[in-house]
Amino acid sequence: MSTQESTAQREEFLTFRLGQEEYAIDILQVREIRAHEPVTRIADAADYVMGVINLRGAIVPILDLRMRFRLPCGNGASTVVIILSIDDRLTGVVVDAVSDVVSLVPEQVRPAPSLAGSIDSSFIRGIAPMDGRMLIVADIASLITSPGLEPAALAA
Repeated sequence: MSTQESTAQREEFLTFRLGQEEYAIDILQVREIRAHEPVTRIADAADYVMGVINLRGAIVPILDLRMRFRLPCGNGASTVVIILSIDDRLTGVVVDAVSDVVSLVPEQVRPAPSLAGSIDSSFIRGIAPMDGRMLIVADIASLITSPGLEPAALAA
């Protein structure tokens, strides 16, 4: 394979931290990164739906990925919101910190191991060992479009 072909097949990912783990999401779905700010709570929303914000006239639901992944709660000084654009819908996800942007070729992303139902792996594209660390490559579109996150459900 030529260098040109190898470069053409690379995908770029934004990496972020949740607790001690490092995740990666497709950078093409990232619209912006913002400081964590107060949200307006929505009654009877799922526990990981923090609420909504007004982003330049658009009402954007904000999800706490720590709660979504059943991790202990906790927001620190480096907590940020990643605004995603998926299927022409904006959604914000709260993460502990944004790390960097990495390029991966498909061969670097290995299938996630089967953990016998102990976790919902439908949101994990794979695991990418990189520079002595393990990146969990998340399928953020599946996570954001999962049942209970439809616009009608959030507005109810």
